Amino acid sequence: MTSDEMSPHAPAVLPLRPTNAQRIALAQEGLAWVTDTPRLDAEILLARALDMPRAALLARLHERTDVPGFDALLERRLTYEPLAYILREWEFYSLGFKVVAPLLVPRPETEHLVEAVLEHVGGASVRVLDCGTGTGCVAVGIAYNAPGCCVVATDANSLAIEVAGENAARHGVAERVELRVGDFFGALSPRDALFDVVCSNPPYVEEGAWPELSPVIRMHEDPAALLAGADGLDVIRRIVQEAPRFLRPGGLLAFEIGEGQAAGVADILGRHGYEKVRFRRDLAGIQRVACAERPVFECG
Repeated sequence: MTSDEMSPHAPAVLPLRPTNAQRIALAQEGLAWVTDTPRLDAEILLARALDMPRAALLARLHERTDVPGFDALLERRLTYEPLAYILREWEFYSLGFKVVAPLLVPRPETEHLVEAVLEHVGGASVRVLDCGTGTGCVAVGIAYNAPGCCVVATDANSLAIEVAGENAARHGVAERVELRVGDFFGALSPRDALFDVVCSNPPYVEEGAWPELSPVIRMHEDPAALLAGADGLDVIRRIVQEAPRFLRPGGLLAFEIGEGQAAGVADILGRHGYEKVRFRRDLAGIQRVACAERPVFECG
């Protein structure tokens, strides 16, 4: 850890038998250097240490309790460890997911990918391929909300497949989520039936941008799940090129992209003959999800 990645400020010494409110206030002071939500983070960590919901903690702020595990949790957060890794779970699309390091933490932006797929399939019985599933949040989110869907989810990381399997079982969709170890399409064979949807949250960060990312990301999350060449589009190029071998004519290709990448992605999709290219914006107004369809009738 470099000096600029160390928290320059530790919480002050607590008084003897502090109240929960005092613990939170002092933790918040130290966490201000680590997170944009120091108060919330402190409350979440103290609630976990006390093994109670955060709402219950907020109703007991003036109680004085012994919390031997709180300092250890707080120290982990002060080293920029993501809350999801500390808690070993995170919410995505209103579902709770097991998360372990260094698997990519599910992010709100990726929920728009699930929305795009669900909007396309409606209530139909379809086959969906999720490439690079990670914790399985996209595959499970789709299967849970579209009971007619059968999802095949692939990942080169066997840990990801293990965690995704646990998350699928947790939400009762294990029978409709088939997990395979393999690098994107490398887990498939020519014997597989074509899919109605191919989706992915691929790596799309430019390698040159790595030093500018938050220490929370750089120090803990897997670079292989984030970095994709000089322009961040190396993996997307591969997905766009290889998807037609597994996507039925008229099927949807949908994947997450980074800020400012829409024009380049549209060009890649157009050069590979996809139709109905469009983009879905996230809550910040960024074009976050690229959608396109394989032509029903193809030349050549």
